[in-house]
Amino acid sequence: MPGLLDSLRRLVPADRVVTDPDVIAAYAHDEAEWAPFGTPAALVRAGSTEDVRAVVTVCAERGVPIVPRGAGTGLSGGANALDGCVLLSLEAMRDIVEIDAAERLAVVQPGVVNDALRLACAERGLWYPPDPASAPWSTIGGNVATNAGGLCCVKYGVTRDYVLALEAVVGRGEVVRLGRRTAKGVAGYDLCGLMVGSEGTLGVITEITVRLRSARSPERTIVGYFDTLQAAGEAVARVTAAGIVPSALELIDRHCLEAVDAWRNMGLSADANVLLLGRTDLPGESGEAEADAMVRLFKEAGATWSARSSDEAEAEALFSARRLAYPALERLGPVLTEDVCVPRGLVPEMLTRIEAAAADNNTHIANIAHAGDGNLHPLIIAPAGDDDARVRAQRAFDRIVADAIALGGTVTGEHGVGLLKRRGLHDELDPAVIAMHHAVKNALDPAGVFNPGKVFGTP
Repeated sequence: MPGLLDSLRRLVPADRVVTDPDVIAAYAHDEAEWAPFGTPAALVRAGSTEDVRAVVTVCAERGVPIVPRGAGTGLSGGANALDGCVLLSLEAMRDIVEIDAAERLAVVQPGVVNDALRLACAERGLWYPPDPASAPWSTIGGNVATNAGGLCCVKYGVTRDYVLALEAVVGRGEVVRLGRRTAKGVAGYDLCGLMVGSEGTLGVITEITVRLRSARSPERTIVGYFDTLQAAGEAVARVTAAGIVPSALELIDRHCLEAVDAWRNMGLSADANVLLLGRTDLPGESGEAEADAMVRLFKEAGATWSARSSDEAEAEALFSARRLAYPALERLGPVLTEDVCVPRGLVPEMLTRIEAAAADNNTHIANIAHAGDGNLHPLIIAPAGDDDARVRAQRAFDRIVADAIALGGTVTGEHGVGLLKRRGLHDELDPAVIAMHHAVKNALDPAGVFNPGKVFGTP
């Protein structure tokens, strides 16, 4: 597409427009197994809002799709290339523009890595809570695009709860600022909130203002060993029913423990079929009481062993194992990652249904979960090159989505819809609601160029 490329090179520094197919191949898809992707016309590594504006203007004039992407750690295909598109990488826009300790906010570009922001805030006695498992690699822009969650969102909420304002390039190249810097503000529709979780379908985010919190008290860690997923799920339900809001409540099953042990030799699978990790960050006696209550509730639910960890290094190692579970399982074969969320009291029932889906489809399914908020991540493994196993895995995937909806849940708690969950989204939402989303998309993207086909495209 010489006309397109010539226009881009006139408006964007030439070294930022890439056509080398070997380089582009590394940007063509995210981490979602089996999500399709196409061949882009070009890759643009934007260095500024002006670069993004130029790309949007050129593409809107020509009707060329734009697929924005950050670090490519997504798990739903939301950043996958379309044939003939311009891949717009925001990874080079990584300035932390401002950290205002008095107002407790930070202003960052979209390419800032999550952990880099958290570290910079910690140096000032502040804390940015959203902490997806990919925090060492994923970018704030990608976190905002998918409304990412993480381990502590059971108590502190997801990315949307911390986004105060955005700068974005929308429509046919207009640069707009949405939201506010003030602690309160109710003027107009919440267009800033609308952009969070929009997966690049409404515009390209070029700057983010996030809310910060004061550094929190040291956490106490509670560990429970269980023989079955159902018993661990019952412990989660009991913690919820008791009115306890832990700062983390994570589940790891035997398949994950064995995979982590095989990779890192941590010895976790010797004593438990299921590991439940709880944390409380309440200060003083309140934290002591909450930790003791969680130990008791774990035991009442059937824990074979439960105790508070007295060794901080050991506690960190256990949570490190939780973060390592996904890459450890990838060593066994392609992993199709689920991301369903159900009411917390129905976690035991959903775990039972996941086990049934695995058995009925003769499919290897491991489980990790942000169990405290009902966000389950069944990890469906199919050996590479085994087409029959892949078909069975896809059937199990679809059944788990259907079961989550049947229990009053949702098809995605934090990974986004992208390409993998479009069918489930149409099953979850009423047709009139789907139509409302299409109306919003058409109004804000009149040229139809922002990540077309993703989220609400034809299943």
